[in-house]
Amino acid sequence: MPDISAEDLAGVIGDVKVLIVRSKKVIGKTIKAGKLLSLIVRAGAGVNTIDLEAASKHGICVANCPGKNTDAVAELVIGLLFACDRGIADATQALRQGAWQKRKFGQASGLKTRTLGIIGMGAIGMAVAQRAQALGMTIIAWSRSLTPELAEDYGIEFAATPLEVAQKADAVSIHVAVAPATKGMINATFFAAMKQGAIFLNTARGDVVDYAALLDAIEERGLKVGLDVFENEPNGGEATFDQVELASKVVCTPHIGASTEQSEEAIAAEVVRIVKVFKNGGNPPNVVNIRTSQGTSSKMVIRHFNRAGVLTQVLTQLSNTGINIEEMQNQIFDYSETASCTITLSKSPSAEVVASVRQNSNIIEVTT
Repeated sequence: MPDISAEDLAGVIGDVKVLIVRSKKVIGKTIKAGKLLSLIVRAGAGVNTIDLEAASKHGICVANCPGKNTDAVAELVIGLLFACDRGIADATQALRQGAWQKRKFGQASGLKTRTLGIIGMGAIGMAVAQRAQALGMTIIAWSRSLTPELAEDYGIEFAATPLEVAQKADAVSIHVAVAPATKGMINATFFAAMKQGAIFLNTARGDVVDYAALLDAIEERGLKVGLDVFENEPNGGEATFDQVELASKVVCTPHIGASTEQSEEAIAAEVVRIVKVFKNGGNPPNVVNIRTSQGTSSKMVIRHFNRAGVLTQVLTQLSNTGINIEEMQNQIFDYSETASCTITLSKSPSAEVVASVRQNSNIIEVTT
């Protein structure tokens, strides 16, 4: 149902157990209507089009396909980099209109020995860096996970802040996910720090850039800009695009960074793998809305004889004292006589509760 709207999707979700989407928005209304819905798979990397909060509250796993479009996006970044430097799109348009403007379009800066700044050194940022290094460019990067030691290992320059990247780079490429901390992070202050006539590229998400500030920077600082993403961009393959003023001033593509046959085949294979694991009773891979931090919870390890009802009694004792079981894993030893159960609890049990658990003759040892 590629043409159905996000609003109308709720009306047809019915008894669907697994929902696979590409760019379609999955809103809270749809998630609530999916009474049997257990898994949502985003056939791509970003999950900003899915209401993760609603999915989590309804106990629905949201999985994605990270890394499968890395090469495709990195290739487009390099294409936009060349296009901005050499004026390829405008030169093509001029020729199509019968104008031979060799003098105008023969004034590129060139890329070899220039500095490319990268904001966000995930898989795509790394792939862009590798390709730019092959062109003879110097790389300077900032990322939350990047350290001076890692930068040295990668053969790149470490930047302590995004502004340092803006100040030192001849071209900047953005590769961060949309999050409260990144929304609008590339703003007027960032653009004011960039070199006059520098190149700016965004193939990440439109929401991380202040596009009003970008338009001002194009006029005031002569930035050369390549964009694959926009604020409030249309969904789907065909739509009216109303950001014509911005498009007229930049080199741009309609969010096609991940759209190559190679990447789509890799994503399709990963979607099949995720659904297959889920169908066979396993935990689906690449789930993005499972809590990883345990906060103030504690663990209890129980070595016990492998008898029916042993753990049921333990769980009842914990429940009666208001302690919630958050995670549990029971491993059986060889010969099936004994087992070890690790339980993550919402809070630490009292000494009295631990002593009560130990009183069971089928309990070998309790560790908290």
